[in-house]
Amino acid sequence: MKLMNKQEHLNMIKEDFLNAQKVLLAIGDETRQSILLVLMGTDCQTGLRVGEITEQTHLSRPAVSHHLKILREAGVILMRKEGTKNFYYINVRTKFDLIKTLVLDIEKFMQDYY
Repeated sequence: MKLMNKQEHLNMIKEDFLNAQKVLLAIGDETRQSILLVLMGTDCQTGLRVGEITEQTHLSRPAVSHHLKILREAGVILMRKEGTKNFYYINVRTKFDLIKTLVLDIEKFMQDYY
């Protein structure tokens, strides 16, 4: 791998920011964080339904559905259909790697230039 100059490194970080933008926006919201914690904290391997998430977050069903949609679009959670029922669960092959890459690239930049 060739050594990058400062500008090339900054361009790479800019690209990282763009790649991670949807995930950062999705998980930056306090309400969505509480939904993620509910999904991560469940022993249920098959996922949770909107009603189950609603019970644990004290949000309305429409609010939960709205936030689940944003998390799904960002690739943070997935949905599985079973007949007419939808089950939501954390995406283990998630886009969190995009954030990890961003943080590692920023760390490397800071070590190299500061």
